[in-house]
Amino acid sequence: MIKNIVFDLGGVLIDWNPRYLFTKVFSKEDELDYFLTEVCSFEWNEEQDAGRSIEEANKYLADKYPQYRTQIRMYYERWPEMLGGILEENVRLLERLKELTKSRLFALTNWSAETFPLTLERFEFFGHFEGIVVSGEEKVKKPDDKIYRILYDRYHLAPEECIFIDDNLRNVKAAEVQGMHTIHFVNETDLESELEKRGLL
Repeated sequence: MIKNIVFDLGGVLIDWNPRYLFTKVFSKEDELDYFLTEVCSFEWNEEQDAGRSIEEANKYLADKYPQYRTQIRMYYERWPEMLGGILEENVRLLERLKELTKSRLFALTNWSAETFPLTLERFEFFGHFEGIVVSGEEKVKKPDDKIYRILYDRYHLAPEECIFIDDNLRNVKAAEVQGMHTIHFVNETDLESELEKRGLL
């Protein structure tokens, strides 16, 4: 029986995209693409999600790409400009779950410990969660099985009694190995319908 619903944040409840900032910085699309794939890449950002400091991250890239030193600093100096807001349909659903069901609600997110407080200040829906596990604070990120175990141990959860919702298939598959029920959230996913199928609404 599923008793606990575990949400990822970015891509499920929060619209976050570095392009929101850097389309203001680069006038040429090809340079923008290069910067976000080769310089401030997804892989580089994930190291901050795993606990690397912003100061260390900036120094690493500035030494490697000195021609982009200014833009590299912007990544975190202007980080709030990457937040596009909430995914309204899913946040409304979260609010319904809080009001109408007995399910316990949690979040498990890959996020820098230094930027996560900025997000907490901005979005009220965080108050709906009984607990939140942030990779940057734990210094381990999804899909490492350690971060899933942190969630279970801290809140006394059984994996088989949890359903995990994430937009990253890699993280979903890792959760399934742990024994969790899962929903891989993509643009066309009707999350309300998926939860109804499982008797959670």
